[in-house]
Amino acid sequence: MTDRRVVFVVFDGFQPLDLTGPHEVFHSAGGYACDVVAPRAGPVRSVSGLLVHAGHGVADLDPAGTDTLVVVGGRGVDRAREDAELVAWVAAAAAGARRVASVCSGVFLLAAARVLDGRRVTTHWAREEQLAREHPEVRVDCDPIFVRDGRVWTSAGVTAGMDLALALVEDDLGRDVAHAVARRLVLFLRRPGGQSQFSVALWSRQPATDPVRAAVTAIHADPGARHDIAGLAAHAGLSPRHLQRRFTAEMGAPPAAYVERVRVEAAQRALTGGDEPVEAITRRCGFATAETLRRTFHRRLGVAPSDYRARFRSTAGPHEPEEGRTA
Repeated sequence: MTDRRVVFVVFDGFQPLDLTGPHEVFHSAGGYACDVVAPRAGPVRSVSGLLVHAGHGVADLDPAGTDTLVVVGGRGVDRAREDAELVAWVAAAAAGARRVASVCSGVFLLAAARVLDGRRVTTHWAREEQLAREHPEVRVDCDPIFVRDGRVWTSAGVTAGMDLALALVEDDLGRDVAHAVARRLVLFLRRPGGQSQFSVALWSRQPATDPVRAAVTAIHADPGARHDIAGLAAHAGLSPRHLQRRFTAEMGAPPAAYVERVRVEAAQRALTGGDEPVEAITRRCGFATAETLRRTFHRRLGVAPSDYRARFRSTAGPHEPEEGRTA
């Protein structure tokens, strides 16, 4: 079997983890041939000063034949998206690729290449307002770790690129391989800064059909909404019985169990991301009462919501990172 060709796009001032993290995921999975392209072949300096060798420049690499195109982010993306030759190469490669992805602020380069028009995307939270302001043609949603809209995948900042790459591996090679890679790379560790959210790819399959994908999207878009089987079936355009069977087969869990897990994750993010009272989080995340939330946390996580907040939230308080160091 021929290795799937993954082409990473870098530029001066790129974020090195946006490249090296996903690259290691693909390498660990096996079955991928990874190339690095830049405006010119040779050494490319990252935002932290790390030099990476780009084996190709856009002038000497045919954009055809790319299976998965991955555009990295970093402070240098603002200059890179003004490089007409680079933008044209990205547009040509994206047009022929089976799959297109961006990590962090790499989404700005894809937007400049008009790859994202009309699509739902995500990026680093520090760039959310800028992306929405400069590209009204895209729908920006910065809550998820990554977003899939058809063949276009976008991720949040820096280490989220590894979550994205795991999801791409799972999409290609299956859940067992993705989990083996996650274990090998120790990706169950809590994220820095108290953002103790769990990556969707580590527990959830990717929906295989549009009806189930529509139901899954509705759940993630508003975990607190009333996601009974009739409502989800309406999103999917299927009968409730048909959706129940297909959802369970594709996602590995019945709709009700899936909804509960997404709601737990939403509550986890809320508990570690601010000072909102538990009662308010209970309502917003779709739990009937605080006692229901407490019992669900004990059953799924083995800890009460208040203890979870105390254990995982940052003790240093809110921290605004330098955008150039993170995005």
